[in-house]
Parts: sequence; C-alpha cells; structure tokens
Amino acid sequence: MRFAFSDDQQLLQGAVREFLRKECTPEAVRALWADERGHSAALWSQLAELGVPGALVPEAQGGMGLDERDLVLLLEEVGRAALPGPVAACAAVAAPLLRELGGAPAERWLARVGAGAAIAVAGHPANPFVTDAHLADLLLLARGGELHAVERAAARLVRQPANDPGRRLYGVDWEPSPATRVAAGADAERLLAAAFDRGALACAAQLLGAADRMLELAVAYACQREQFGRPIGSFQAVQHQLADAKVRVEYARPVVYKAAWSVASGAATRAVDVSHAKLAAGDAAALAARRALQAHGAIGYTWEQDLHLWMRRAWSLALEWGAPPLHLARVAGFVLADGAPIGPGRTFQTNTQTQTGDT
Repeated sequence: MRFAFSDDQQLLQGAVREFLRKECTPEAVRALWADERGHSAALWSQLAELGVPGALVPEAQGGMGLDERDLVLLLEEVGRAALPGPVAACAAVAAPLLRELGGAPAERWLARVGAGAAIAVAGHPANPFVTDAHLADLLLLARGGELHAVERAAARLVRQPANDPGRRLYGVDWEPSPATRVAAGADAERLLAAAFDRGALACAAQLLGAADRMLELAVAYACQREQFGRPIGSFQAVQHQLADAKVRVEYARPVVYKAAWSVASGAATRAVDVSHAKLAAGDAAALAARRALQAHGAIGYTWEQDLHLWMRRAWSLALEWGAPPLHLARVAGFVLADGAPIGPGRTFQTNTQTQTGDT
C-alpha cells in the first residue's frame, strides 16, 4: 500500500501554494478584511482556472473529478495563506453535496460551481450561522430533518460579529417549501452527516496550514530579534518551545490525511477519523499560535504584526463545524464502544452556545 502523495497531487499543491504566495499576501488579506464583501471576484476566477472550486466536481460537469485525498492538500494551502472567502465552504462541502444530491439541483448548479461562475455554501445544524452566505448564489440549508436548496434572493441575511474578519457570518432567515426541498428523511440525514464530516475535515486541513505559517513567522522573528547581543532563536528555551509545537503539528498531519482517506473512501470509521483529525489539528494550531505569540512577545499583540491573521483564523476554525467538545464526544463514544462505527445522528448533538464562541 502506498501512503505517500503522488507527483501529480504534489504538483497541484505546489501550484496552488505558489499562486497564493503571490496573490494572497498579508497585504491582500488585510485589504479583503477591509472590503465590504470580503471577496475578490478576480481572485476567485483565478482559483477557478486552477480548478480549486471544482476539485470535487465530476469531470462530466467540467470539474477535476478529484476526491478529498487531493483536496486536503489544497485546503492546507488555503489555511497557510489565511485566504478569506468561501473556498472550503464551496469546494469541500457544497460541491460534493450537490454531486450526491444529483437531479435538478446538480444539473442546474454543479457545472457553474465547478467553473467558478456560481458559489454555493451549505448550512448545518452544527453551525448556528452560515459562513459567507452573502457571496452564495445557492444556499443548501437544513430544517426539520429536510434539506433545502434556496437561492440567495429568497433568504434574508443578518450579519453577525466574528473574531476573524476574513470570515463573514450570517444568520439566514428563509421559508421552506416543497419547491425548495431536495431531500428528506434518511436521505437528508445521510447527506448532512457527510457534509458535516467534510466541513470538519476542511477545517482540520486549514488548521495545519495555519499552524505551519505561524511557526514560520515565529522562527523568522526569533532569528531577527536580539537580546543580550544574540538572536533569541539561539536560546534553548525558545528553540524547545517552537520544536514542541512543530512536533505537535507533524503528529497531527497524518491524522488529517487519514481522515481525508476515510471521507474519500466512505470508511465505516469516517466520523471518528474526522473528529480525531479536527481535534489533533486544532490542538496543534492552538499550541503553534501560543508559542508563536510567546516568541514575538508584546509586539505579537499589535495590529501591525501579521501573526494575528493566522491566529484569528486558527481560533475560528477550531469552533466551526463542531467545537472540540462535540468531536471529543464522538471519539470517546467510539473508544468506549470498542470501535463500533458512530451513526450519523451523533453529528447533530451539539451545544449551540459552544459553537457561537467565535462571535
């Protein structure tokens, strides 16, 4: 069995990393924070040319026909760049949800989403608010055990405060109807469970990228900042702190990749693998943020330093698509049940107060 990524997968990841390095600089991220919509149509179009929004869209609909084992690497780069916007929400969650829905919604929207001509995002009972709903042409929303496809014009959006200015949170008010209903009962439950796991996996992958970038910033600063006539990076106390965080990130990485395989292959342990990944990546990113801030010292708290772009993203991603208590409960349930698969119904047992801690 081959565990390494293929040359093609690594080439695509490298292309996306190089593109975001040039086009999504800290200055560009700050500009999008200040922008009313927090979105660049030109950047989205360029990402579509690279195939990112359509990564999980079948080739028959103009997409790349890839799966989560490919997408996980691209989402790492999204996290590494602190890219604002609906890449994860659209490419990782809404596009495969439309693909699995099939029928009229897929026929009308899937090719457009894959080409970057339309944006779709999905809500979920685990998330009290919908991220980047204002950018969506199509909203996939759940209510009363049903899944509905709602065009943005038919919904009323209420902006909510967020810790991360790169994430725009909205409460969505809409009226369900037979015309908007696209799935119900067991089908809706299955689709929403898969969407939840994809959303949590997307967060975990971005957390890896954000953690990597925070450690890069910390190391660079430690090599420049001097105390007692020496760079602080030469002190063992600083080295050990950053090394500990790096080890934590590298231990989380294969856990996230295993979760990507589980989602792509429909493994029976998909739910617990995803929860394990979200917990491991969130813990690693939290430690990387803490150690990076300690390495920077007081200047790390300032607006002028770029560190907070990734710290805010990491803190927000840790709460989106299931806060740690929810994922810890899923892992604990699996362990205490001696490895019995976790049913999709466990997905919806969440604490709304915990989820809204970002706001």
